[in-house]
Parts: sequence; C-alpha cells; structure tokens
Amino acid sequence: MRTQRRRHSAEFKAKVALEAVKGLKTLNEIASQYQIHPQQVKQWKKQLLDELPSVFNHAPDKQAQQQDELTAQLYQQIGQLKVELDWLKKKSEQLR
Repeated sequence: MRTQRRRHSAEFKAKVALEAVKGLKTLNEIASQYQIHPQQVKQWKKQLLDELPSVFNHAPDKQAQQQDELTAQLYQQIGQLKVELDWLKKKSEQLR
C-alpha cells in the first residue's frame, strides 16, 4: 500500500523554519510537534537562511523597471519598422 506524499504550504514551511532558527527548541522537538521528519526541518531552516539576504535586495525592482523600459523601446522600434515597411510597399506598388 502506497502512502501519498504530504504537501506543505509555504506559510507552514516558513513557520517551522522560523521556529528552528529561533533555537528555542531542538529540531527533534519541532519535528515531533509538527509531525514531520527532523531532516525536513533542517532543510527548511537552511533554505530560509540561504534566502534571507535576498529579502532586503531591491535589485529586482530596478531590474523590472529596466525590463519595462526595454520592452517599451522594442515596441517603439516595431512600430517604426512597420510604418517603414508599409511605406516601402506603397512605393513599390507605385513603381510597377
């Protein structure tokens, strides 16, 4: 008989990892409290500590702004090329 894997929400993982980072209880105590394997608590704690510096990184906002500017510029070029193509088609029809 096969058991189905449990899927935990991001909120649950954050709650467990934060409790592990606080260090008020051992990993085994936290694992038994939430009925998960201690190794899972350890992995979530490590993931939290690895991702924590990126919380204060504002580069994605700047990167998103640059991406929007690039997109607008490319759309402008597409529009200009479409106008030029239409003009050339019209002129080529006149020469025939």
